[in-house]
Amino acid sequence: MAPAFTSILFDLDGTIVDSAPGITSTLAYTFEELGRPVPGPAELLAYVGPPILDSFRERAGMSMGEAAAALAIYRPRYLEIGALDSTVFPGVADVLKAVHAAGIPVSLATSKPETPARLILSHYGLLGEFDVITGASDDEVRSSKADVVAEALVRLAATGADLSRPVLVGDRKHDVEGAAANGIPTIFVDWGYGVADEQAGAIAVIPTPADLQKLLLG
Repeated sequence: MAPAFTSILFDLDGTIVDSAPGITSTLAYTFEELGRPVPGPAELLAYVGPPILDSFRERAGMSMGEAAAALAIYRPRYLEIGALDSTVFPGVADVLKAVHAAGIPVSLATSKPETPARLILSHYGLLGEFDVITGASDDEVRSSKADVVAEALVRLAATGADLSRPVLVGDRKHDVEGAAANGIPTIFVDWGYGVADEQAGAIAVIPTPADLQKLLLG
């Protein structure tokens, strides 16, 4: 039986890696450096996944200028310390390797900038499982999930990938919405950071990496 999908886009945070410890600790450092109250653990966790500039504005109520100043504190600290304070979710590496071995074109599609995304994947020996690495631009000009997905499709097309039946694998509402903006369905993984009401619009909700592998490879 042929695989159900001809190309696959994978989110990173909450889908491939549990990156919350490094992100939340860097956020706490950033708020401290700004002289702002540090949000509680649950609020900090809500920052994981969406574009960080959007979260500074929408969750912390920062202006564009304040968000840019916060990012200037956050980014170097995260690259230096936070990025590798993460772990690959058990079983997910096996899924990536199986998909790669099956010859299905794969792109990363993350709202994290490409520099730390590459750093993380390289650290865990997973960079070679991807045909294309797509994330936010390092200047955050491209950061919305819809824009990242669109760019991933452009880059996959340039490799000659079959885009007749693409799918995005993610764990947050912005994954579902960003994929839908490009006419792509989303498989929602249940081990990430999303809550139940974020699953709306996904074509499937998957509880384990083993179940994901079965769905992707048939």
